[in-house]
Amino acid sequence: MSPIHHARRWLWLLLAYLALGLGILGIFLPGLPTTPFILVAAYAAARGSKRLHDRLLAHRTFGPMIRDWQATGAVSRRAKYWAIGMMAASSLIMFATAPRWWMAATGTGVMAVVAVWLWLRPEPAPGPPAG
Repeated sequence: MSPIHHARRWLWLLLAYLALGLGILGIFLPGLPTTPFILVAAYAAARGSKRLHDRLLAHRTFGPMIRDWQATGAVSRRAKYWAIGMMAASSLIMFATAPRWWMAATGTGVMAVVAVWLWLRPEPAPGPPAG
């Protein structure tokens, strides 16, 4: 393996762990999204660490979301509701705490664009019936 290939692999791995850490923080911090960071982590892991990528795909919570995204760019309706709900809550927090109204309005505008884009993403095909 060439030194450049080796360095590139380590940079992908670093990005994967950084995105994974931010995604996990996003579970607990309103305003910090989880899903995009987990998807970035999976993308980077696929280029930097087959083992990490396989672990992400096998994860009981993140795995189905990553597989749906990789297969068709799909996002579940439940994830859409959660994401848009958290963006709405974050917007309210920003309007309540921002020193200037336009700061909250800018953040809310960005989140509105993301919410529309997210809502327009396809949804995964229903799986086989349970039982």
